[in-house]
Amino acid sequence: MNGPAKGKRSSLSDDPFVVVDALELGDLRAVCDSPPSANVRVEQYEDQDNSTDDLDGGDGDAALLGAEGRTRGMERLKRASAPGWRQVSSIVIESAPTLLFTTVGLLFTGELLDHVSRWRAMMTIDELIMIIPVVLNLKGNLEMNLSARLGTAANMGELDDPKARRKIISGSLALLQVQATVVACVAACVAMVLGLLVPDPSPAAPIPLDSVGINSTILMQHGVRATHLPLPVKTGNPKSGLIEFIMVASSAMLSACTSSIILGSFMCALIVICRRYGRDPDNIAPPVASCLGDLVTLCLLGTISSILINFANTLWPLIIVLLLICSAASCAFVVRGNSVVKHLIWQGWTPLFGAMVISSATGIVLDTFASRYQGFPLLAIVISGLPGSVGSIFVSRLSTSLHASISDISRSRTNEPSPRMVMITLFLVTLPVEIIFLATLHAFGWLKLPIIFAIFSVIFFCCAVSISLVVARTLTNYLWSKALDPDTYALPIHSAMMDLIGQLLLVLCFTLVSLIGIKL
Repeated sequence: MNGPAKGKRSSLSDDPFVVVDALELGDLRAVCDSPPSANVRVEQYEDQDNSTDDLDGGDGDAALLGAEGRTRGMERLKRASAPGWRQVSSIVIESAPTLLFTTVGLLFTGELLDHVSRWRAMMTIDELIMIIPVVLNLKGNLEMNLSARLGTAANMGELDDPKARRKIISGSLALLQVQATVVACVAACVAMVLGLLVPDPSPAAPIPLDSVGINSTILMQHGVRATHLPLPVKTGNPKSGLIEFIMVASSAMLSACTSSIILGSFMCALIVICRRYGRDPDNIAPPVASCLGDLVTLCLLGTISSILINFANTLWPLIIVLLLICSAASCAFVVRGNSVVKHLIWQGWTPLFGAMVISSATGIVLDTFASRYQGFPLLAIVISGLPGSVGSIFVSRLSTSLHASISDISRSRTNEPSPRMVMITLFLVTLPVEIIFLATLHAFGWLKLPIIFAIFSVIFFCCAVSISLVVARTLTNYLWSKALDPDTYALPIHSAMMDLIGQLLLVLCFTLVSLIGIKL
């Protein structure tokens, strides 16, 4: 890793995002300086004006493969002799259970939200409900970014050396604490503004629950408070003020920081275990991070707010806020002293808050159509969440390949699946998960599913997955061509875009089914 890889550039199309499958990884010209051996992030870039041309074919076919084809450290291993279909099967074996787990986790989170929303703290302070979509959106993206960065580090071999592994993991966990504190504080401010702008629901029009309480599920994913949220009608609650703000901020910051300690440690351990047992963390970590991030953070937010509501009129919430700010400042000093992650403390904020804005548009779509179409929120879980999870896997794999390209790692591609084959594999993996989900809804009587509607929903789901994979590929290459690390910038934007696109496709599905006379 002492210099960029050199090689003859293949003949490419004028479109900088067309990937030439015949291009070997070693033929990709480096667009940035090689990082130090313990640093898996990109800090400097060469020839930025020519970076778009250099990224033609930049998907890095070799790094899209399963763990059998990966390198250990900076050494070149003998090319894997397994045929391409075996490496494709490893993608299926590793990603299919992960995606199924993610879907089940979303359902559990929806049920948990339905219960938490009725607890005393949530009923007393409206802003605690409003903060849920914002803090979960931002926190989920933090964990996904962490998993993507560590997945790249693992596949580049940076975690194989114990000293480097400790430095990377400790720095990443300290950085996560700083980010969690900031996003929780921002979420509290957004919730207080919404509390001043959003009127209480009318007592004359109580909002019914759906059959499984999932009308509240998508609240956890999007950035506005949906008016159809099935909450008890609250009257006479105090207007937003300093006491309410400190209460909301202390609950959000403490739950976010605690969640970061728990989930950050878990994700680090998961990626190290995957590396040790020859599994590719790119296939496993990002969806798990997103799913568990929502579930654990929501559970902590509900529990902590229920405890702190008893001390709302004391100094304890303010003391907690001040202690957490001091803790974040200490972690920031640790990060600044860590050469691996010190540059990340200033990076990645734009996509996080950009994703929050996109999610606000998604919340408007949900708010408009959830009460119009029966079962809309329930189906939106999968048509938004599952394609986003598949895309996160693909983004993580592509990012790993691009980082590998600047490390002068190249291998023969004989018998190895092309990026297009990886896309097809991931597409086919998700289809059975969608069918199982629809079959479960029908079997338990949670939602009436006429056969015509089921067929249309599968078709539109396939469209969502296809769009997700194409967006993942295009966005990753575009960010790389602009000297931006996809591990930091791609996943938040991709996740938010797929939430919006998935729900728009679901609206189109309901509309078409209604036009042909099918009633749900």
